[in-house]
Amino acid sequence: MKKVTFYLILLFAVVLYSCEKENPVVNPNVTITIDGVTPGDVVNIVQDNFVILKAQVDVASDFSLAWSVNGVEKSNEIYYKYIAREVGEYQVTLKVFTPKGGVSTASFKVVVTGKYKDGTFILNEGNMTSGNGSIVFINPQGMTTDSAYWRANGSFLGNSPMDLFITGNKLYVVCQNGDRTGGDGILVVADAGTLQKKAAYNQELSALSWPTHVAVIGDDAYIRDNKGVYKFNMVTKELLFVEGSKGAAKNRMAVIGNKVFVPAGKNLYVIKDGAIIETMAMSGTISGVIKSSDNNIYVSCTTNPATIIKIKASDHSVLQTNTIAEAKVGAGWGASPGISAKGDTLYFSNASTKIYRHIFSKGQTEYMTDVKEHVQNAGIVYNNLAVHPVSGEVYFNTIKGYGLDYLINSISVFNFGKQAPVLKAEYKNLTQFPAGIFFTYDF
Repeated sequence: MKKVTFYLILLFAVVLYSCEKENPVVNPNVTITIDGVTPGDVVNIVQDNFVILKAQVDVASDFSLAWSVNGVEKSNEIYYKYIAREVGEYQVTLKVFTPKGGVSTASFKVVVTGKYKDGTFILNEGNMTSGNGSIVFINPQGMTTDSAYWRANGSFLGNSPMDLFITGNKLYVVCQNGDRTGGDGILVVADAGTLQKKAAYNQELSALSWPTHVAVIGDDAYIRDNKGVYKFNMVTKELLFVEGSKGAAKNRMAVIGNKVFVPAGKNLYVIKDGAIIETMAMSGTISGVIKSSDNNIYVSCTTNPATIIKIKASDHSVLQTNTIAEAKVGAGWGASPGISAKGDTLYFSNASTKIYRHIFSKGQTEYMTDVKEHVQNAGIVYNNLAVHPVSGEVYFNTIKGYGLDYLINSISVFNFGKQAPVLKAEYKNLTQFPAGIFFTYDF
C-alpha cells in the first residue's frame, strides 16, 4: 500500500490588542486566517490525512491556549496536528486565555470524507480456483492502495468479482462464485467512501447461475447471470426473474434514472420496475452500452463497418448513428464495454492494444497509439480500456500472459492531447486478472 500525506498548514493569527493599563482588555479581539480560507468556511480533509494547525499570538503579556475538537481538549501547544481518523464533521476550536481572565475563541468546521470517495477502482477477479478478488484504488493524486476492501474490513469480497456499481453513497460488487473460497458473498455492499462492509448476500442469491454484472436503482439490484436478468430487492430479499431477458450479454448494464439498459446480442433491453418495457433491435451485436455525459446512451455494434449509436434515454429514440470505417469496436471475450467516453469523445481498442478515438459530433475517427510501444510486457489486454470522465485520460489494463505471467502486469494511463501520446503513469504488478476500470465520477 502506498500512501500520500497532505500537509495543509492552517494559520490562526490571533491578535490581542494592548490598551492603556487603566483600561485592560479582558476579551481581546481575534483575527483568523486559515491558509487563505475565509473564517467560517469548511475545511475538507480526506480520511487518514492530517493538517497542522499553528496559533500565532501577538500579545505583550503571558497567555495560554487550548485546542479542542467537538468540545474535547486535545492540545495546549502552539502547533496542533489534527489527524482525520474517522469520517464525519468536526468543530475545531482554539481558545486563547490572558492573565486578566479574558478568553478569545476561534473555530472552524472540518469535514472528513472517506479516502475512497473520489478516484479510480480497478476490480480484480483473482484466481477463481483458489483465491478471492480484490480492489485496487488510485486516488486523484495518483497514489495507489492495493487490496483496499480487505484493508477496510479484514475480509475478502468473494470469488471472481466481475462488476462494480456505485449509487447512494454505496458501492456494490457482484462476485461470480460468491463465498466459494471464503469471501463475503455473491453481492457485497460497502460504504462508497470507506469501503466498510454494509451487507453481503450469498444464500439469498444461490439460484443465480454465474452472476456477472450488477446495476442498482433504489433498493433493487439488477443482476445479470447465464439465464438473463434478475431483480433482487435488498430489503425483502425477494429475487425475481425479469421475463424476456434471456440472452442478456456478459457485459455491463447502464442506468439512467429508473431505467436499466441491457445489451443482449443484437437487442437492447430497456427495463423499468422489474419488467422489459421495450426491446430495441440494433444493427449488429452490441459490444458496449454506456451512459453519456448528457444522461443519454451510447451503444456500440460490431457490424461491418462498425457503428456507434446515441439513444435518447427518455423515449428510446435514436439521436444519431455514426459509422466507424477505420476499425472495429468489439469487446472481445471480456466483460466490460468496448467503448468509453468523456463527453463527445469516445475511445475504443477492439480488445487489442491499439487505441482509437472517435469524436461523435463530427463523426471523426483516428488512430492514437499502440500500447505496446509504451508499455513492456503488454502481451494481453485484459478487459477493455476506460476514459476518465474528468481528465479525459485513457486507462488500460495489460498482462504479460497466462500461467504465472499474469503477475507481470500494468495499469497504464495515457494523455492524448494535441501533441504525441504521453504515457502519464504506469502502475506495475498490482492487478490479478482485472475485471474492469471504474471511476467514481461516472456514478
